Amino acid sequence: MSTLTTEALAGRGVRAKLAPYAAIPLRLIVGYGFLAHGLAKWSKGPETFAGILQATGVPVPHLMAWVTIITEIVAGIAFLVGAFVLLVSIPAIILLAVAIFTVHLPYGFSSIKLMSVTNGRAQFGPAGYECDLLYIACILALVLIGPTPWSVDNYRSLHS
Repeated sequence: MSTLTTEALAGRGVRAKLAPYAAIPLRLIVGYGFLAHGLAKWSKGPETFAGILQATGVPVPHLMAWVTIITEIVAGIAFLVGAFVLLVSIPAIILLAVAIFTVHLPYGFSSIKLMSVTNGRAQFGPAGYECDLLYIACILALVLIGPTPWSVDNYRSLHS
């Protein structure tokens, strides 16, 4: 067997051993993102976010502000620790889809729109739906991959 073939087979073995850990960075990034967004809305006050929702025409804005904040915080924590990922993915994806269609769609795909540079600082325009789609793709990947090592869901599956 050639050296190249031997190295390729050894590489597959390493990849196979590390593959179960591949989704952990996705889980941590998605979890942190959701948690950070929920805590930011909460720290500014749900009434502030409700005002934004009202201005965009969302019905029952105060209720929807609380639903959004709670969903983001609970889903963020759940994704971070890998607990009930399948369950929390449903409201998380719904929330992202609503954000796409009510806020980001008119601004196109790109989330980064450099408008100008003022005093050495970049000024950006409104974000498109790119990041929301990336979050949805990551969540779907986590659901399809299933419980990862170092997750509550994995622990629950091993001890049930």
